[in-house]
Amino acid sequence: MASSAKPLEWIGSSYKDLLALPPDVRRFFGFALSLAQAGDQHDAAKVLKGFGGAGVLEVVEDDSGGTYRAVYTVRFAEAVFVLHCFQKKSKRGIETPKEDMNIIRARLKLAETLAKELRHEKTPH
Repeated sequence: MASSAKPLEWIGSSYKDLLALPPDVRRFFGFALSLAQAGDQHDAAKVLKGFGGAGVLEVVEDDSGGTYRAVYTVRFAEAVFVLHCFQKKSKRGIETPKEDMNIIRARLKLAETLAKELRHEKTPH
């Protein structure tokens, strides 16, 4: 079963950002990401609006220090790409701040490029 799990690829500073989060939040996000690697989806994972379809997901976790989000994509067959981990600081309800959305969009483009490179590495020359 473990051999069919997709690898996890960290885009930009997402891994460093995850490590900076509270331990309980890190464990929660780690579990959700491990489910994504196995082709499953955590109950807390929701489609992030603005990315056309169900390929970009976010997991939200509350902690005494605030609300935290991990955004990842399962859009590519090669891997689960972690795009962004951050503490939500938006003052406008549940809306994801524009700066964070811009980071996610830019990193999604990087993930697409990396997925293509991984795809070409697998094809025999």
